[in-house]
Order: sequence, then structure tokens, then C-alpha cells
Amino acid sequence: MRTKYKQQPEYKEKGVRYMMCQQGCCYISVGDTATAVRCSREVNYVMAKMFPEKNKPQRVKTGRPAGWHWMAEFVDKDGTVYHRGKEQPKLKGTLSPTEVKPKKKTKRRSQEEILLARQAEKKAALKKEFKKQKDFLNHKLGE
Repeated sequence: MRTKYKQQPEYKEKGVRYMMCQQGCCYISVGDTATAVRCSREVNYVMAKMFPEKNKPQRVKTGRPAGWHWMAEFVDKDGTVYHRGKEQPKLKGTLSPTEVKPKKKTKRRSQEEILLARQAEKKAALKKEFKKQKDFLNHKLGE
């Protein structure tokens, strides 16, 4: 049983027939009997869905902190010395390893907590203004 394809836009230029791919992203030169065409993008997408990579190589962590190659001087655990990411073999083993400080995790406030804090600030400002006016009326200026 043959699959029926939707008629794709096509044109002829200098005797060569071009047809738009099924995804609609580009035109591809085809033969006279072709009814539909798929571009390499679409084929790669379909293949990736059909055969997912199981043995995809994982990124291996080096144990170095983020941005170590931007530091003026970084000494690895094995004693290798780096100046701005460039290895300095003459200095290997002469310096103690750089101490890596863990990043502080900041607690994110929810939208409700932000609004409550803003409301408390406004209330405090109003209280301060009210106290100023009360002191003015009671002739307690600058006390």
C-alpha cells in the first residue's frame, strides 16, 4: 500500500525540478517521478527519535572550580600550577593547592513574600510620617 503525500510546492529551473521538503523549510532538487521529499534536518530528527543514543559520552568533571582558567594563579590538587589557564610546568609542586570555597546558596523569595515585605516597608514609612506629624502637633520638635 502506497502512502499518499500532500502535494508540496515545486518549480523547475533550467530543466531541474525542485520540491519543498515535507517540513517546509527548504527546496531540494528531485527526479521527475518523485512525489515527496525529506531534507536532512527532518531525517536526522526522525532517526534521533527512533534510535536514541544510549552510550552517549558523558562530560567528565575535572574537580576544578568554575572559572579556574580566569584566575591569576590556580594550583590543582596534583600540584600543577596554572597562570590564567596556561600550565606552568616549571612551578609544578612548588605551591600548595588552591582552596575552593563552596558557593553560598541564596534562598529565593516567593512572589507573596516579596509583596508582604514591600507592604511592611510602606507601613513603616507611614508610621514614621504619622509620628512626625504627631510630634509637630505636640510641640516636640527635634526631640
